[in-house]
Amino acid sequence: MKLYIAGHQGMVGGALVRRFRQEPGVDLLLRTRKEVDLGDQPAVDRLIAAEKPDAVIVAAAKVGGIQANATYPAEFLFDNLAIAANTIHSAHRHGVKRLLFLGSSCIYPKLAPQPMPENCLLTGPLEPTNEAYAIAKIAGLKLCQAYRQQYGVMFHSAMPTNLYGPGDNYHLQNSHVLPALIRKFHEAKAAGRPDVTAWGTGSPKREFLHVDDLADACAFLLQLPEPPDWLNVGTGTDVSIRDLTGMVAAATGFQGRIVWDASKPDGTPRKLLDVAKLAALGWRAKISLADGLAATYASFLSEKAAGTLRT
Repeated sequence: MKLYIAGHQGMVGGALVRRFRQEPGVDLLLRTRKEVDLGDQPAVDRLIAAEKPDAVIVAAAKVGGIQANATYPAEFLFDNLAIAANTIHSAHRHGVKRLLFLGSSCIYPKLAPQPMPENCLLTGPLEPTNEAYAIAKIAGLKLCQAYRQQYGVMFHSAMPTNLYGPGDNYHLQNSHVLPALIRKFHEAKAAGRPDVTAWGTGSPKREFLHVDDLADACAFLLQLPEPPDWLNVGTGTDVSIRDLTGMVAAATGFQGRIVWDASKPDGTPRKLLDVAKLAALGWRAKISLADGLAATYASFLSEKAAGTLRT
């Protein structure tokens, strides 16, 4: 099987490459952004037409945390719409047999029932702080569903929860909460600072999935003969941001004080995916949060030493 992983240089794409290199009979098709800009429809079309992959995983996306989403909504909406439309349309046009589009748990309403089932999509307003990104991901999911319904192609989607792991973005303002905390605590420990400031009240609860578990779930989903149009991928458990912050401090060895800045936004009160459908099909996450944090901090140190840390 020739498998095109769109976005292989990102955190998710890197995990997919690690996972599928273990699969016998899989020939990976990989292109950097300099080689093929996924926002350029003719360029994407030329690639798919020339290489004719059997399957595509759309892992490419413009991603970021609360501040990045609030600051750059136009780019988050346009860039992610373009990536989804270009890859999905070209895959259909050139006879790709299977396509898996990766979305996000932020597609569900801000006040969705907890845990969030797949059928709560479009039943209420989105969280304003990541609305642009969520709309683009909903559009990609619905585009896959439409092509499948109209043309019978096996295009389907996975909606992962908050991800972390090797290759994450550690920018202090534009990254997600977990990598930002890792960098904050590491730098505070290295500088001997007595305290670290964390955003918000710490009360929201979040679910975190190691990116290698997501890659394993993708391999599982591609083997299903008739998967649902979209499935949640998560651990089924969550943790408060306050408790997570304590866990990250412990993983990095920071022993100082944590100060909470309640003037900063908390975001959605709770985000926990209902993973019952995926579990019933036979897949569950394997990496615990404690083990994942330890491994991720070790990866952070390795990437920093090698000069490859994304900041």
